[in-house]
Amino acid sequence: MKLSSVKQKMASEIKVEVIRKETIKPSSPTPHHLRTSSLSVCDQLQPEMYIPLLLFYPNNISDDVVNNIDRNSLFAERSKLLKTSLSEALTQFYPFAGEFEYNVSISCNDHGAGFIESQVNCPISKILENPDFEILKQLLPTAIKSKQSEAGHLLLVQVNLFECGGLTIGVNISHKVADAFTLSTFIKSWATIALGSASTASDHVLLPAEFGVAATLFPPQDVFNSPQPIVESIKKNCITKRFVFDASKIAALKSKAASAAVPNPTRVEVVSALIWKCALQASRSNLGFTKPSAWNQLVNMRKISGLARVENILGSLVWLFTVMTMESDEVELESLVQKLRKGIEEYKEKYANGFSGEDFIQTMEGLKNLIMKDSIETYGCTSWCRFSFYQADFGWGKPSWMSLCDIESMNTTLLMDMSDGVGIEALLCLEEEHMAIIERNEDLLAYASLNPSVV
Repeated sequence: MKLSSVKQKMASEIKVEVIRKETIKPSSPTPHHLRTSSLSVCDQLQPEMYIPLLLFYPNNISDDVVNNIDRNSLFAERSKLLKTSLSEALTQFYPFAGEFEYNVSISCNDHGAGFIESQVNCPISKILENPDFEILKQLLPTAIKSKQSEAGHLLLVQVNLFECGGLTIGVNISHKVADAFTLSTFIKSWATIALGSASTASDHVLLPAEFGVAATLFPPQDVFNSPQPIVESIKKNCITKRFVFDASKIAALKSKAASAAVPNPTRVEVVSALIWKCALQASRSNLGFTKPSAWNQLVNMRKISGLARVENILGSLVWLFTVMTMESDEVELESLVQKLRKGIEEYKEKYANGFSGEDFIQTMEGLKNLIMKDSIETYGCTSWCRFSFYQADFGWGKPSWMSLCDIESMNTTLLMDMSDGVGIEALLCLEEEHMAIIERNEDLLAYASLNPSVV
């Protein structure tokens, strides 16, 4: 039986049954003076979509003990803890419980967050042994491409109980109110509250006022107040695959990519460069010629802006820089790493004193022009590395695995930490005909494993 047939059979056998839906409101009402949270220009430019996150918690109780415990009672106890602590966390992260008012602001009206409880008819190991995006999607509360009108809330949580007593926490949050940094800050704070560490929470939780800073530093632009033409990067014939680079392979790849110009490349640089190289090889193989290419690297503006007060700002504070290859360029690992390093250094220099509204508008126009040009292969990459998702202990240990499910955006790469904080998991979405070549690329498979077991 083909692997695809095996996966289809497994997906049809695994059932995720929703048993309860409710709305969780902040434990304290949001003060009147915080009832409106203005969007920054960065928030305005984010697509109206939901960022996904899955945290997997295998059962940490021995089988003998579990056999004497009512799993449903244990689940009810843990679910109650999650709901109570979520309610407290929403008091501090009050915009998450609000409603999006098209591209101008968030009405912080304590509308609440969606909370779903579900049961899965298999042990959690069955999911971890052979991760399948179609199954993972069922563990999330809403689709990535949902609008607020469809999802009902800016933040949604789905807690899934498995037969073995393990559980997953699935989170979807609107990109209009959060990026990976903000989501990781929220998850960390929520887990801290759940652990009962409220007395030390001030060391970990940002003050509510931090939500208003981005719109002050990066004011919204009137031109983005009305619906914009959508640059379509989601296509029906694209497919996402998971590639895992363990710590030893990362070390070998960094050694291979090092040069006089970049003697100490980062793990994100080397993995990005290798994927870029292999994607171009796949494109050339299918087309019979080499196209120019553009690699759009998303960056956390908090880490590279020269402005004060930026480091802990909440919201969506990501932007990008673009580096290119021409038809005649040498497309090798070292040269691509050098392009990526030069790109981030030029970006830091250009925006050392901050960003203007015009800067954002010009960058967005340039990106639209790139994507619309069929003569250029355009790729995008974002990194979730070095965020604290693997530290999210709600009271039953840290997660054994995190996933973002399917990214559904063509020519996009998303990088995440492995649980050891050194290896990298890459989600890569390409046209099917290109993926068919890249998943057999010997250069890539020398350093990466294709969808290995998590356990």
